[in-house]
Amino acid sequence: MSRAWEQLAALPLDVSGYAVERLERAVSSGFVRVSTVVRLEGRDGAVGVGEDVTYDAEDHEDYPRGLPLAGSFTLASFSALLGELEAAGPPTGFTADSAVDPAEHLSAMSPGGAGLFSRPPLSDMSRQHRRWAFESAALDLALRQSRLSLGAAVDLPYRPLRFVVSTRLDIRPWLALYPELEFKLDPTPDWDDELVERIAATGAVRVVDFKGYYRGTPVDVEPDPALYARVVRRFPDAIVEDAAVTGATCSALGDSLERLSWDAPIHSWADVELMARVTALDVPRYLNIKPSRFGTAQALFDCIGRAQERGITLYGGGQFELGPGRSQVQALASLFYADAPNDVAPSGFNELEPAPGLPHSPLSPPARPLGLSFDAAG
Repeated sequence: MSRAWEQLAALPLDVSGYAVERLERAVSSGFVRVSTVVRLEGRDGAVGVGEDVTYDAEDHEDYPRGLPLAGSFTLASFSALLGELEAAGPPTGFTADSAVDPAEHLSAMSPGGAGLFSRPPLSDMSRQHRRWAFESAALDLALRQSRLSLGAAVDLPYRPLRFVVSTRLDIRPWLALYPELEFKLDPTPDWDDELVERIAATGAVRVVDFKGYYRGTPVDVEPDPALYARVVRRFPDAIVEDAAVTGATCSALGDSLERLSWDAPIHSWADVELMARVTALDVPRYLNIKPSRFGTAQALFDCIGRAQERGITLYGGGQFELGPGRSQVQALASLFYADAPNDVAPSGFNELEPAPGLPHSPLSPPARPLGLSFDAAG
């Protein structure tokens, strides 16, 4: 058990009920981004929040409204209850990380065995995302009921938070307004020599994300040895994220394998070890940590702890959060990997057109943190 989870697991949690709120935002491609905010209510009037960042809008349609969440718990026992509720849903052939055997208490579920899902989700990742929405809301509420911030609970200081901006748009308008801005960019097949040279000349790229492990998404990029070689040569200091390691790409990646980072395949520490075996590489020097992909707080803190023990450099990742989820991933990054190129920029950097007056990196730590938020006074 990680030290952070050890410090959090016994936090008392008193729940009276919960509510959910759907958020929507139209983005450039005609795609409407949807997320769901979970508000976990305490009998003392405190509220903890979490956000489900599943990209499939349809997986936000059937949000459960009558889950038996009321009662007095520890954070660990509430997580165990969520594990039971997750198991009570329809079988999908997918097993999320869980520290409990859910079979023991299924008879206590509401009539019909209603769980976190009433039907199989479109994506297996929807299970982790929904579980994290409830888990993060519970962590937020437990901290607030104890009048603690996450930092105080795990004995870590909030530090100035370095961030990068992730975009597929032209970065020059952003640099015109914010010359010191850093970026995480996705090389695509249209990155010819001329474009690569122009982007490299900015000196502003800290991470190149090849999206080599995405399947069936709008951002899929097929592994291309020529593209890999062109990019890693011109960005010799950038972290190389999710380059697919195959016989065809290994020679193209060359020495840049030492800069390799994993993101999409990682949902637990076991996945880190699995990827090391599958690719025949040692554990990487870098990992992108997206909390919602871990499902449970225990799995998240376990992976962070094990990675830090092995000297792996961690950096945070966002998932186009529309609500409180962005502040929460900023809080985690500030505590555990503040100096890294964290893809957790304030939401203003998600706009299509740059605007003046946005915060500069690094973000100042909150003056009066509370709960799981990076904002002052929660």
